[in-house]
Amino acid sequence: MTSSTANPNDARAHARAMAGTIVEAMPMLPPQADDVPGEVLWEETVAAGGYTSRRIARGTRLRLVDLYGDACASMLLFNAESPVERLNVADTIKVQWNGYLGAGKLLLTDMGRVIMSIVEDDAGTHDVFCGASNEASNARIYGTGKNYSPYPNARDRFMLAVAKYGLGRKDVHPCINWFKGVRVADDGATLPELGPFAPGRSLVLRAEMDLIAVFANCPHVLDTRPEFAVTPLRVTAWRGAVTEADDPIRQASPEGLRAFLNTEDYYRR
Repeated sequence: MTSSTANPNDARAHARAMAGTIVEAMPMLPPQADDVPGEVLWEETVAAGGYTSRRIARGTRLRLVDLYGDACASMLLFNAESPVERLNVADTIKVQWNGYLGAGKLLLTDMGRVIMSIVEDDAGTHDVFCGASNEASNARIYGTGKNYSPYPNARDRFMLAVAKYGLGRKDVHPCINWFKGVRVADDGATLPELGPFAPGRSLVLRAEMDLIAVFANCPHVLDTRPEFAVTPLRVTAWRGAVTEADDPIRQASPEGLRAFLNTEDYYRR
Protein backbone atom coordinates (compact mmCIF):
# COMPACT_ATOMS: atom_id res chain seq x y z
CA MET A 1 0.00 0.00 0.00
CA THR A 2 1.41 3.39 -0.97
CA SER A 3 1.11 6.56 1.11
CA SER A 4 -1.54 7.85 -1.31
CA THR A 5 -3.80 4.87 -0.61
CA ALA A 6 -3.02 4.34 3.06
CA ASN A 7 -6.47 5.41 4.24
CA PRO A 8 -9.92 4.80 2.69
CA ASN A 9 -10.51 8.40 1.64
CA ASP A 10 -7.19 8.65 -0.19
CA ALA A 11 -7.75 5.21 -1.69
CA ARG A 12 -11.15 6.30 -3.00
CA ALA A 13 -9.69 9.49 -4.46
CA HIS A 14 -6.94 7.50 -6.13
CA ALA A 15 -9.40 4.98 -7.54
CA ARG A 16 -11.65 7.71 -8.94
CA ALA A 17 -8.69 9.54 -10.45
CA MET A 18 -7.95 6.36 -12.39
CA ALA A 19 -11.46 6.21 -13.87
CA GLY A 20 -11.37 6.24 -17.65
CA THR A 21 -7.79 5.03 -17.86
CA ILE A 22 -7.30 2.77 -20.86
CA VAL A 23 -4.38 0.37 -21.16
CA GLU A 24 -3.76 -2.19 -23.88
CA ALA A 25 -4.65 -5.31 -21.91
CA MET A 26 -8.21 -4.89 -20.62
CA PRO A 27 -11.82 -5.54 -21.60
CA MET A 28 -13.39 -2.67 -23.56
CA LEU A 29 -16.69 -1.48 -22.06
CA PRO A 30 -18.86 -1.07 -23.97
CA PRO A 31 -17.17 -3.40 -26.48
CA GLN A 32 -16.12 -1.71 -29.71
CA ALA A 33 -14.58 -3.16 -32.87
CA ASP A 34 -14.93 -1.47 -36.25
CA ASP A 35 -13.65 -4.40 -38.29
CA VAL A 36 -16.27 -7.08 -37.61
CA PRO A 37 -19.83 -7.51 -38.94
CA GLY A 38 -22.68 -7.60 -36.48
CA GLU A 39 -23.22 -6.39 -32.93
CA VAL A 40 -19.99 -6.53 -30.92
CA LEU A 41 -20.42 -8.50 -27.69
CA TRP A 42 -16.91 -8.81 -26.31
CA GLU A 43 -13.65 -6.99 -27.03
CA GLU A 44 -10.66 -7.67 -24.83
CA THR A 45 -6.90 -7.83 -25.04
CA VAL A 46 -5.44 -10.52 -22.80
CA ALA A 47 -2.02 -9.67 -21.40
CA ALA A 48 1.00 -11.94 -21.57
CA GLY A 49 0.47 -14.37 -18.70
CA GLY A 50 -3.18 -13.34 -18.38
CA TYR A 51 -6.48 -15.16 -18.64
CA THR A 52 -10.11 -14.45 -19.44
CA SER A 53 -13.46 -16.17 -19.83
CA ARG A 54 -16.93 -15.45 -21.16
CA ARG A 55 -20.32 -17.04 -21.58
CA ILE A 56 -21.41 -16.68 -25.20
CA ALA A 57 -24.55 -17.66 -27.06
CA ARG A 58 -25.08 -20.16 -29.85
CA GLY A 59 -24.29 -18.51 -33.20
CA THR A 60 -21.78 -16.03 -31.77
CA ARG A 61 -18.57 -15.56 -33.79
CA LEU A 62 -15.36 -15.43 -31.78
CA ARG A 63 -12.17 -14.05 -33.32
CA LEU A 64 -8.72 -14.57 -31.82
CA VAL A 65 -5.82 -12.40 -33.01
CA ASP A 66 -2.15 -13.06 -32.25
CA LEU A 67 -1.34 -9.35 -32.08
CA TYR A 68 2.47 -9.52 -32.02
CA GLY A 69 3.19 -13.05 -33.22
CA ASP A 70 3.95 -14.80 -29.93
CA ALA A 71 0.57 -15.40 -28.25
CA CYS A 72 -0.43 -18.86 -27.03
CA ALA A 73 -4.21 -19.02 -26.63
CA SER A 74 -4.88 -22.12 -24.54
CA MET A 75 -8.63 -22.75 -24.57
CA LEU A 76 -11.23 -24.72 -22.58
CA LEU A 77 -14.93 -24.97 -23.52
CA PHE A 78 -17.99 -25.92 -21.46
CA ASN A 79 -21.68 -26.30 -22.23
CA ALA A 80 -22.95 -23.14 -20.52
CA GLU A 81 -26.12 -24.67 -19.09
CA SER A 82 -24.56 -28.01 -18.13
CA PRO A 83 -20.79 -27.63 -17.69
CA VAL A 84 -20.40 -31.35 -17.07
CA GLU A 85 -20.35 -31.44 -20.88
CA ARG A 86 -17.14 -29.94 -22.21
CA LEU A 87 -14.64 -29.93 -25.07
CA ASN A 88 -13.16 -33.35 -25.69
CA VAL A 89 -9.88 -32.94 -27.56
CA ALA A 90 -9.39 -36.67 -28.10
CA ASP A 91 -12.82 -37.08 -29.73
CA THR A 92 -12.28 -33.88 -31.73
CA ILE A 93 -9.33 -35.40 -33.56
CA LYS A 94 -10.54 -39.03 -33.54
CA VAL A 95 -13.94 -38.34 -35.09
CA GLN A 96 -12.44 -36.12 -37.80
CA TRP A 97 -9.53 -38.47 -38.58
CA ASN A 98 -7.18 -35.50 -38.29
CA GLY A 99 -4.86 -34.19 -35.59
CA TYR A 100 -4.31 -30.77 -37.16
CA LEU A 101 -7.06 -28.21 -36.81
CA GLY A 102 -7.83 -25.51 -39.36
CA ALA A 103 -10.68 -23.86 -41.24
CA GLY A 104 -13.69 -26.16 -41.67
CA LYS A 105 -12.84 -28.40 -38.70
CA LEU A 106 -15.05 -28.90 -35.65
CA LEU A 107 -14.57 -28.94 -31.90
CA LEU A 108 -16.56 -31.73 -30.25
CA THR A 109 -17.78 -32.38 -26.73
CA ASP A 110 -17.61 -35.54 -24.69
CA MET A 111 -21.26 -36.14 -25.64
CA GLY A 112 -20.69 -36.22 -29.38
CA ARG A 113 -21.96 -32.73 -30.10
CA VAL A 114 -20.23 -29.98 -32.04
CA ILE A 115 -19.62 -27.07 -29.66
CA MET A 116 -17.65 -24.79 -32.02
CA SER A 117 -16.58 -24.81 -35.65
CA ILE A 118 -13.56 -23.10 -37.22
CA VAL A 119 -14.82 -20.66 -39.83
CA GLU A 120 -11.52 -18.95 -40.74
CA ASP A 121 -7.88 -19.62 -39.95
CA ASP A 122 -4.81 -17.91 -41.40
CA ALA A 123 -2.44 -19.17 -38.70
CA GLY A 124 -2.30 -22.91 -39.30
CA THR A 125 -0.10 -23.68 -36.30
CA HIS A 126 -2.22 -25.12 -33.50
CA ASP A 127 -1.72 -27.87 -30.94
CA VAL A 128 -4.14 -30.53 -29.75
CA PHE A 129 -1.52 -32.88 -28.27
CA CYS A 130 0.40 -31.23 -25.44
CA GLY A 131 -2.08 -29.51 -23.12
CA ALA A 132 -1.34 -26.62 -20.79
CA SER A 133 1.81 -25.58 -19.01
CA ASN A 134 1.80 -26.11 -15.23
CA GLU A 135 3.73 -24.94 -12.19
CA ALA A 136 6.35 -27.67 -12.49
CA SER A 137 6.97 -27.16 -16.21
CA ASN A 138 7.39 -23.41 -15.72
CA ALA A 139 9.68 -23.96 -12.71
CA ARG A 140 12.02 -26.04 -14.84
CA ILE A 141 12.48 -23.15 -17.27
CA TYR A 142 12.06 -19.96 -15.23
CA GLY A 143 12.86 -21.12 -11.70
CA THR A 144 9.26 -20.74 -10.56
CA GLY A 145 5.82 -21.19 -12.03
CA LYS A 146 3.63 -20.08 -9.18
CA ASN A 147 0.41 -18.33 -10.05
CA TYR A 148 1.33 -14.93 -8.65
CA SER A 149 4.95 -15.00 -9.74
CA PRO A 150 6.21 -13.25 -12.89
CA TYR A 151 5.91 -16.64 -14.64
CA PRO A 152 2.33 -17.93 -14.20
CA ASN A 153 1.34 -21.17 -15.88
CA ALA A 154 -1.71 -21.87 -18.02
CA ARG A 155 -3.21 -24.58 -15.81
CA ASP A 156 -3.33 -22.33 -12.75
CA ARG A 157 -4.78 -19.52 -14.89
CA PHE A 158 -7.51 -21.97 -15.94
CA MET A 159 -8.17 -22.72 -12.27
CA LEU A 160 -8.81 -19.04 -11.55
CA ALA A 161 -11.08 -18.68 -14.56
CA VAL A 162 -13.28 -21.75 -14.04
CA ALA A 163 -13.75 -20.90 -10.34
CA LYS A 164 -15.89 -17.96 -11.49
CA TYR A 165 -18.42 -20.52 -12.76
CA GLY A 166 -18.38 -22.77 -9.69
CA LEU A 167 -15.95 -25.20 -11.32
CA GLY A 168 -12.69 -26.53 -9.92
CA ARG A 169 -9.57 -28.56 -10.46
CA LYS A 170 -11.39 -31.65 -11.72
CA ASP A 171 -13.04 -29.57 -14.44
CA VAL A 172 -9.79 -28.32 -16.03
CA HIS A 173 -9.71 -30.66 -19.00
CA PRO A 174 -7.16 -31.04 -21.84
CA CYS A 175 -7.00 -27.83 -23.85
CA ILE A 176 -6.34 -26.70 -27.39
CA ASN A 177 -3.41 -24.33 -27.86
CA TRP A 178 -4.10 -21.85 -30.67
CA PHE A 179 -1.20 -20.19 -32.54
CA LYS A 180 1.44 -22.61 -31.23
CA GLY A 181 1.73 -25.76 -33.30
CA VAL A 182 2.91 -29.29 -32.67
CA ARG A 183 3.48 -31.87 -35.41
CA VAL A 184 4.08 -35.58 -34.97
CA ALA A 185 6.85 -36.96 -37.16
CA ASP A 186 6.71 -40.34 -38.89
CA ASP A 187 8.87 -41.79 -36.14
CA GLY A 188 6.54 -40.41 -33.45
CA ALA A 189 8.74 -37.48 -32.46
CA THR A 190 6.93 -34.38 -31.25
CA LEU A 191 7.94 -31.35 -33.31
CA PRO A 192 6.97 -27.97 -31.81
CA GLU A 193 6.24 -24.97 -34.05
CA LEU A 194 6.46 -22.13 -31.56
CA GLY A 195 7.51 -19.10 -33.57
CA PRO A 196 7.50 -16.21 -33.01
CA PHE A 197 5.39 -15.70 -36.12
CA ALA A 198 4.22 -12.71 -38.14
CA PRO A 199 2.00 -10.36 -36.14
CA GLY A 200 -1.74 -10.31 -36.73
CA ARG A 201 -2.50 -13.95 -37.46
CA SER A 202 -6.10 -14.78 -36.62
CA LEU A 203 -8.86 -17.34 -36.59
CA VAL A 204 -12.64 -17.13 -36.30
CA LEU A 205 -14.68 -19.69 -34.37
CA ARG A 206 -18.47 -20.10 -34.42
CA ALA A 207 -20.32 -21.15 -31.28
CA GLU A 208 -22.61 -24.07 -32.08
CA MET A 209 -23.85 -24.27 -28.47
CA ASP A 210 -24.36 -21.82 -25.63
CA LEU A 211 -20.94 -22.14 -24.06
CA ILE A 212 -18.33 -20.87 -21.64
CA ALA A 213 -14.99 -20.13 -23.29
CA VAL A 214 -11.89 -19.93 -21.08
CA PHE A 215 -8.48 -18.68 -22.24
CA ALA A 216 -5.01 -18.58 -20.71
CA ASN A 217 -2.20 -16.76 -22.53
CA CYS A 218 1.01 -18.33 -21.18
CA PRO A 219 4.05 -19.81 -22.97
CA HIS A 220 3.50 -23.23 -24.52
CA VAL A 221 4.55 -26.18 -22.36
CA LEU A 222 7.25 -27.11 -24.92
CA ASP A 223 8.60 -23.55 -25.19
CA THR A 224 12.11 -23.68 -23.71
CA ARG A 225 13.14 -20.10 -24.39
CA PRO A 226 14.66 -18.75 -21.16
CA GLU A 227 12.60 -15.59 -21.25
CA PHE A 228 8.83 -15.68 -20.54
CA ALA A 229 8.10 -15.41 -24.26
CA VAL A 230 4.45 -14.60 -24.86
CA THR A 231 2.65 -11.54 -26.24
CA PRO A 232 -0.90 -10.17 -25.93
CA LEU A 233 -3.96 -11.86 -27.41
CA ARG A 234 -7.00 -10.02 -28.80
CA VAL A 235 -10.44 -11.60 -28.32
CA THR A 236 -13.50 -10.23 -30.14
CA ALA A 237 -17.01 -11.69 -30.23
CA TRP A 238 -20.02 -10.57 -32.23
CA ARG A 239 -23.59 -11.77 -32.58
CA GLY A 240 -24.29 -14.19 -35.42
CA ALA A 241 -26.92 -16.56 -36.76
CA VAL A 242 -27.21 -20.21 -35.80
CA THR A 243 -25.69 -22.50 -38.45
CA GLU A 244 -28.04 -23.18 -41.35
CA ALA A 245 -28.86 -26.67 -42.61
CA ASP A 246 -26.91 -26.14 -45.85
CA ASP A 247 -23.82 -24.69 -44.18
CA PRO A 248 -20.74 -26.16 -45.95
CA ILE A 249 -18.92 -26.89 -42.69
CA ARG A 250 -21.99 -28.73 -41.37
CA GLN A 251 -22.20 -30.78 -44.56
CA ALA A 252 -18.47 -31.44 -44.99
CA SER A 253 -18.37 -35.02 -43.64
CA PRO A 254 -20.81 -37.68 -42.38
CA GLU A 255 -19.10 -37.64 -38.97
CA GLY A 256 -19.40 -33.87 -38.69
CA LEU A 257 -23.01 -33.90 -39.84
CA ARG A 258 -23.86 -36.43 -37.12
CA ALA A 259 -22.24 -34.15 -34.52
CA PHE A 260 -24.34 -31.21 -35.78
CA LEU A 261 -27.48 -33.39 -35.66
CA ASN A 262 -26.64 -34.30 -32.07
CA THR A 263 -26.35 -30.60 -31.21
CA GLU A 264 -29.57 -29.70 -32.98
CA ASP A 265 -31.36 -32.54 -31.18
CA TYR A 266 -30.14 -31.09 -27.87
CA TYR A 267 -31.82 -27.78 -28.68
CA ARG A 268 -35.05 -29.40 -29.96
CA ARG A 269 -37.26 -28.35 -27.03
